[in-house]
Amino acid sequence: MVANARLLLAALWAGSVWAVSYLAAPSAFAVLDSTQAGNVVGMMLTRSAWLAIALAVLLVLVVARSADLDARRRRWLYGLAGGMLACSLVVYLGLQPTMAAIRAAAGPAGVRASPQWGTFAALHGVSQALYLAESILGAILVVKAR
Repeated sequence: MVANARLLLAALWAGSVWAVSYLAAPSAFAVLDSTQAGNVVGMMLTRSAWLAIALAVLLVLVVARSADLDARRRRWLYGLAGGMLACSLVVYLGLQPTMAAIRAAAGPAGVRASPQWGTFAALHGVSQALYLAESILGAILVVKAR
């Protein structure tokens, strides 16, 4: 039962990262103008970060109560959850607010017309790299959670 809970939490977390990062966000930018899409994706990423926090706490509690895990595997799961949570929090607490401020300062002309476009693009690239890292860690977490 505990092993199933671990796997379910890991799959939910990894799946939510994959769904937002590789399905919902690109779809929003494909059908909405970039300002609206940025607002929608920003909201999704905020909710995704809160979900990551909740799932990390639950997963750590379940792992701590898992009698079927040896110390090495338990450390792996803690490390993977910590790595995923760190990626999410760096984006949510560090990059997203800065990117939102640049977007707001750009005004109706949009970020691409702003002198801050280079900074925004660099932050966006770092954000994408962190979501890729979180995605890979999520895949490993699902495999190791079994």
